[in-house]
Amino acid sequence: MTDLTAAPAATHAPRILLVTGPSGAGRSTAIRALEDLGYEVIDNLPLSLVPRLLEGPPSGPALALGVDSRNRDFSTGAFLELLDRLDAHGVELLYLDCTSEILQRRYSETRRRHPLAPAESPAVGIARDFDLLVPIRQRADVVIDTSELTVHELRAEVGRWFGNPTGNRLALSVHSFSYKRGLPRGLDMVFDCRFLRNPYWDANLRSLNGLSEEVAGYVAEDPRFDSFFDKVRDLALLLLPAYVEEGKSYLAIGFGCTGGQHRSVTMAEKLGNTLAEAGWQVSIRHRELERNAAAAGRSATQTGTQT
Repeated sequence: MTDLTAAPAATHAPRILLVTGPSGAGRSTAIRALEDLGYEVIDNLPLSLVPRLLEGPPSGPALALGVDSRNRDFSTGAFLELLDRLDAHGVELLYLDCTSEILQRRYSETRRRHPLAPAESPAVGIARDFDLLVPIRQRADVVIDTSELTVHELRAEVGRWFGNPTGNRLALSVHSFSYKRGLPRGLDMVFDCRFLRNPYWDANLRSLNGLSEEVAGYVAEDPRFDSFFDKVRDLALLLLPAYVEEGKSYLAIGFGCTGGQHRSVTMAEKLGNTLAEAGWQVSIRHRELERNAAAAGRSATQTGTQT
């Protein structure tokens, strides 16, 4: 009998991976790790040349392209337009992230100038980099936060996600979001959590989010929660092997609620952890929490650069 809860292996088309992130976050290390894993690597290729490159026949099992915000034809709009054009190629986006505080420390330790602020402090360049990349980060398939990672740990994390260049594992991304801001781009399955009891109306829980035990417990006390979760979990475990057989290398599942802070976060965390325990490769993303954190980081960086 086939075990539908186990993650099977399958043969997929060659992977095409774009790698980007703020300067100093470890993009070069990730690119070198991918090269060691068997990817054909091209770093700092102008955006305008990427579609032309992909028109030709593949020369290897997988291709990784490093994209740098310092590139002469780089802009947020051009990068997003490129992602739209490459949808048909099944391109994946790896984003190397890092907190502004850690980036400032790295630049201070190496005494390097930030490429976006060569005549100013690194903090100014970091803030500019973040402003350029926030919309791109939201489109990422996989985000690796390198803030607390050593070089060796980052290489291991890249290997965990992309260690098989033929892409014969299905990478899952489970998202939470607010319906007020619209659906995240690229979701394959979407579930509405707005029928569950809302912690927002409890004054003691309003300022918390679904990552906290208090909020998760409150949401789970809804008498419909267990049945809803069980059905979503069973549906996912039923369909995932079928998607692998179909040749899909990436699947995004979304949970939405009104504010994207409580109910959807609770559901995304619970499903993501459950699927990871079943052997699937899972990344959990909370769009509104990430936006709040990014806004707080930009505010802190700007305050730190004031004289």
